[in-house]
Amino acid sequence: MKKNHQFHLVDLSPWPLLISIIIMNYTWFTVIFFNTKMKFPLITMLIIFMIMMKWWEDIQRESTLQGNHTFSVMSSMKYGMILFITSEILFFMSFFWSFFHHSLSPNMEMGLMWPPLMIYSFNPLHIPLLNTVILLSSGISVTWTHSSLFMNNLNQTKKSLMLTIILGVYFSSLQYYEYKFAPFSMSDSVYGSSFFLTTGFHGIHVIIGTLFLMHSFLRLNKIHFSKTHHLGMELSIWYWHFVDVVWLFLYMSIYWWGK
Repeated sequence: MKKNHQFHLVDLSPWPLLISIIIMNYTWFTVIFFNTKMKFPLITMLIIFMIMMKWWEDIQRESTLQGNHTFSVMSSMKYGMILFITSEILFFMSFFWSFFHHSLSPNMEMGLMWPPLMIYSFNPLHIPLLNTVILLSSGISVTWTHSSLFMNNLNQTKKSLMLTIILGVYFSSLQYYEYKFAPFSMSDSVYGSSFFLTTGFHGIHVIIGTLFLMHSFLRLNKIHFSKTHHLGMELSIWYWHFVDVVWLFLYMSIYWWGK
């Protein structure tokens, strides 16, 4: 049907309904997993991933083959991403609020001290500092990616984007190592809860950001982006910068100040 406007009215799709049902069951299966240690609930993660891949495939087709992503549509997507990142900032603010609330006024159960009695925190000059350098370096390399794409230098764009992905994987590997040999657990007072919730959710965001960049790299190899039309990559770069900034606040507050 011919349209006389710049906006994109999406076709009927089964993916929103399917992924809503799967995520609802995933919550239920997760409760079963925590109580029974049965592994079958984890299969739902694979189903969610498969649906996401099919959904993204539809969006790529609408953008690259059907030409439905006009400048008006891209502008609305950018506003949507800005609102999403804003909601994520507020999400992390709740964890920082909890951390500072308990650290500035530790109660009797914590031994009136922070970190609580018998809790041995990480040395901020070891792995945390290395991870900070890694993320700052990845912020530089992803900016290199963005500028190279603007200059239509595809070779430099691929190299810098691959470097960013490697740094993201390296960060996640070091965080896994840190968790594995942590001298405290999530159940060790409010310090353990605050530490693992905040750093854990940030770690999940790093993994998501790395996958986002990997997806952009695959599309880059298929020549889906140009110097004037690269919304998918631009949004992945925005998200990666958000991850970088959150880590800086996390390192300065939880690892350094809260030591």
